[in-house]
This record gives sequence, structure tokens and C-alpha cells, in this order.
Amino acid sequence: MSTPPMLRQMRHDVWATQTLLDHCRALTKEQLQLGAPGTYGSIQKTFAHIVRANEGYLNTYGVIPQPFIELTAPVEEIASRLARVREAVEQLFKAKELDFDRKIHDERRKLDLELWVPLVQFAHHGRDHRSQLGTILTLNGLEAPELDVWAYAAAEGASLPF
Repeated sequence: MSTPPMLRQMRHDVWATQTLLDHCRALTKEQLQLGAPGTYGSIQKTFAHIVRANEGYLNTYGVIPQPFIELTAPVEEIASRLARVREAVEQLFKAKELDFDRKIHDERRKLDLELWVPLVQFAHHGRDHRSQLGTILTLNGLEAPELDVWAYAAAEGASLPF
């Protein structure tokens, strides 16, 4: 059976956040508080925001319960919650009965939406904020890892030089 493209997209998203988080774990506490104009906030707060949003998107499908991570959470807790997000993504795609075109009433967000919307937002949101984190790092003279799909494909053994 082939892997659904959206599952691959979400796996890439979690991998990219994890790769960047692992890279940033070498930073000092002071460096984790760096920010830049036009970005969400500090490096630490942006990571917590990404994971908190992921928890919220996955909560739509009942695979992650509330409460969600606090924006002040330390890096170790962010990493732990990101592992929970990874497991929930896999769990979500094991549920065969989900019709992603079905419209639901989302009381938490106070709107009606089709079930595919949080999945697409999951990928867009993470990519946007990881780009901001890359900006913070490079503006402060720090390196940022490659996080694009080519790097992910190479890490997964799905793309090899010949």
C-alpha cells in the first residue's frame, strides 16, 4: 500500500521541526531567547508555538487531548511534546473512517470547516515559523540546517545520488 502524500507532508513537517530543534539544543539559554523583527518571538517561544499549534490541529481529530503545551515550556518539554505530535500524526492516518472532505463544526475555533483544512494548515504553519527561526539564527551569525524536502528525502533514503 502506498503512503498518502499528506502523511508524507506531515512527516516532513515534524522531521523539519525536530531537526531544527535538535540543532538549537546546542544553543545557550540566552541564544534561545534571541528574536528578530517580523518574527513570532524568541527561538524558544516559536518552537513552543509550533508544537502548541500542531497539538491544536491534531486535537480536531481527537488524537491529541488538551491541555496544549505552554509557550513558556523549556526545550526538553517541547521535544517531548513534539514526539507526541509525531505519534498522533501516524495514529491519524491509521484511522480509515476519516473523510477529509467532510465539514465539521469546530467549537474551539468557532467555525465550520472541512477536515482537510487543519492538515494543510499544519504544514503551512510549521514551514512559516521554521523559516522565521532560520532568519533569527542567520541574523545572529548562527547556522541553520537544511530542512527542505530534498534534505528530508535524503535522510529517509528516498533520494540517493547515483
